Amino acid sequence: MSLDRTVQKPIDALAAYLVGDMDAVNTLIRTRMASEHAPRIPEVTAHLVEAGGKRLRPMLTLAAARMLGYQGEHHVRLAATVEFIHTATLLHDDVVDESAQRRGRPTANLLWDNKSSVLVGDYLFSRSFQLMVETGSLRVLDILSNASATIAEGEVLQLSAAQDLRTDEGIYMKVIRGKTAALFSAATEVGGVIAGAPEEQVKALFTYGDALGIAFQIVDDLLDYGGTSSVIGKNTGDDFRERKLTMPVIKAVAQASAEERDFWRRVIEKGDQRDGDLEHAMSLMARHGTMEATREEALRWAAEAKTALDALPAHDLRDMLRDLADYVVARVK
Repeated sequence: MSLDRTVQKPIDALAAYLVGDMDAVNTLIRTRMASEHAPRIPEVTAHLVEAGGKRLRPMLTLAAARMLGYQGEHHVRLAATVEFIHTATLLHDDVVDESAQRRGRPTANLLWDNKSSVLVGDYLFSRSFQLMVETGSLRVLDILSNASATIAEGEVLQLSAAQDLRTDEGIYMKVIRGKTAALFSAATEVGGVIAGAPEEQVKALFTYGDALGIAFQIVDDLLDYGGTSSVIGKNTGDDFRERKLTMPVIKAVAQASAEERDFWRRVIEKGDQRDGDLEHAMSLMARHGTMEATREEALRWAAEAKTALDALPAHDLRDMLRDLADYVVARVK
């Protein structure tokens, strides 16, 4: 599995189309992550914000608003809000997961400490709420505040579901809908709301973001067992070492023989991992075809995302969003 250079085009095309708006978003982010009294805040934030991420989530907000004819400035505030929420969750996640690498660089908690990462994450959440309020839209505040709560809920659910072989695909879907898809759907939905779009179009944007986020996370989980660190921004096999029950593993456990289930119980539930266990886990997933089955799930959600766009007006940005859904799943071959 690899990231083909040719499939970078949809996200690059989107970035090129929105370059003026994204410049404004980046300027606003730098302004609002400043702190007069705590210089560590911009230091920690800049380490992650400037790490070269694609800024996909804020671009979804900008694209949704522009596609529906919005001409104001609040979409820039909302895009920055979305990026702040995303960055805050990454800072917290790396502490919870005890991660050492993010986007190919050492994590903030590794370079500074856990306390700094958690507190700076809290600061960014606070900044995001300030930006939301500035739009003057209670509905926008409702959508993004609910998304923030849902993200936290998904992370807590993942903690309780982790290392438990009884975790099934239904629970897995609740986890990824919370920790990933909630911000995707909120990002697209608020773009439609701020543009004053008809309710049918706002709902379509929500559905697109939700399905795109689910496809994105399924692919991300799949890449953990077959990608390279340069593609996924973390070390291959991190989910296995952290004993996370993601879709490829859940499918393998569901089809496991008694002997295979004993293996999964040892490495996931008991955390007794030995040399060669990652390779054996991957061989079991290959034996039961769970990697390909997981890829099919991602393709299905990407198709649902594209279908949702049919309710939106014809626009170059709509075509780019459709291509983006293909791009997300094209990261795996």
